[in-house]
Amino acid sequence: MTAAKSVSWSSVHFRIAALVFMLAAAAATAAAQTYTDLHNFSSNSGPNEPFFSVIAQGRDGAMYTTSRQGFTGRQGDIFKITPQGKVTELHEFHGRDGEAPIGGLTLATDGKFYGTTSAGGDFGFGTVFNITAGGTLKTLYSFQDKKDGSLPNAAPIQGEDGNFYGVSSSCTGFVGNNSCLTENANKFGAVYKITAQGKFTVLHTFNGKDGANPFGHLLQASDGNFYGTTLDGGAHNLGVIFRISPSGEFKVLFNFDSKFGAGPTAPLTQGSDGNIYGVSSGPDGGTVFKLGCDGVKILHNFAGGENGTNPVGGMVQATDGKFYGTNDIGPLDFVGGVIFRISPAGAFATLHKFDFTSGGSAQTTILQHTNGLLYGETCCGGSSAVGVFYRLNAGLHSFVSFLPAAGRFRTTIDILGQGFTGTTRVSFNGRAAEFKVVSDTFLTATVPPGAATGFITVATPKGTLISNRKFQVIHGQGEGRKQNSFCQKD
Repeated sequence: MTAAKSVSWSSVHFRIAALVFMLAAAAATAAAQTYTDLHNFSSNSGPNEPFFSVIAQGRDGAMYTTSRQGFTGRQGDIFKITPQGKVTELHEFHGRDGEAPIGGLTLATDGKFYGTTSAGGDFGFGTVFNITAGGTLKTLYSFQDKKDGSLPNAAPIQGEDGNFYGVSSSCTGFVGNNSCLTENANKFGAVYKITAQGKFTVLHTFNGKDGANPFGHLLQASDGNFYGTTLDGGAHNLGVIFRISPSGEFKVLFNFDSKFGAGPTAPLTQGSDGNIYGVSSGPDGGTVFKLGCDGVKILHNFAGGENGTNPVGGMVQATDGKFYGTNDIGPLDFVGGVIFRISPAGAFATLHKFDFTSGGSAQTTILQHTNGLLYGETCCGGSSAVGVFYRLNAGLHSFVSFLPAAGRFRTTIDILGQGFTGTTRVSFNGRAAEFKVVSDTFLTATVPPGAATGFITVATPKGTLISNRKFQVIHGQGEGRKQNSFCQKD
């Protein structure tokens, strides 16, 4: 007879505790990546088919963006949506005031949102506009299809000087590989500057060799220069990465080839490490890449399978330091694309597969709301097959965001977040600042003399909120800023 083995209660308790811990960890992981279809767009009841747009968080905590289509017979919409999914239409386009706004919106320091339409206006080639949170729209400029380009597909961004900077593509196509070069043999797009009053200046006109048809939004990096990509042109006719100063000094930094992908449509983003990150599409599935002081490095190749292909929307670096993005094709078992996460070192994970039932073909840049949750759109799928607005809970914490990204002493900074009522302290890298609580989701603060580049913190009754990135303090005229390189260390 075999003697029974003695098992202590402490061992049993340890094993049970370990099992409970693992189950709880698994449950937490599952909860931390929960996908929710917040709103199904419908061609019969408001905005639908959002393409390539960026989403702006407003001072009221709601999100604002555009859609290419509206009700039957309409030519696009501007709408807002709450974090809970309630949609309010703010403006419908009818052609003369613009048509097909596919680039989304940018929140400016005047509280208005700025954007473009890719067609319509006085001459039929698109417009630049602003709109209030209440829905009052003003057309600032109508493109003429000359040196100013035409058919802008991206919203302008507000620069540190208060002006707005953007690109016009002269292209109606959504893919690279010379499609736009063929369509517009002698027109390759432009980079422009426009004031809040509508004064328009062309900073650079592309000639094909230095790129053609810039499609995505510009990025103003920590050096004060703007960075962007073109859909076509360059040494291999597959697009370029370029840099341009606020005064128009232009340089091609990289020419895309078959190895690095082609036809980038998405905006670039600067990581907390100072490097610039982006995605490209192309016939081989596309890439995630990093532009550093030593050139361009591929972090991930999309080649179908579980990862899908064709990333056409931009990435956001969230508060965990990782980048979140989408692609709009595949994998084969879920043909609607995926939501992915990738670290600055290239560690890649697929978080959600679109199956068209709850959305498909995600082409917009993901927004991390200050509540910590991730929000985005698909152009297709959902109950009416014309897209959804979704939320992804990735287990990230709440924070505060701010604009502008940089400023000198005594500059007034807008700070967005939640729970601001009863705030007791705002500081810039530890130095206390004067502030004014405007609402529970919006306050202003003044950069205190002696402050240094660093994080903004807001002490609220429910806890201290920290900004998702560093606020850059500018000392003097260009002091401490390398105007010919983004390779600056804070």
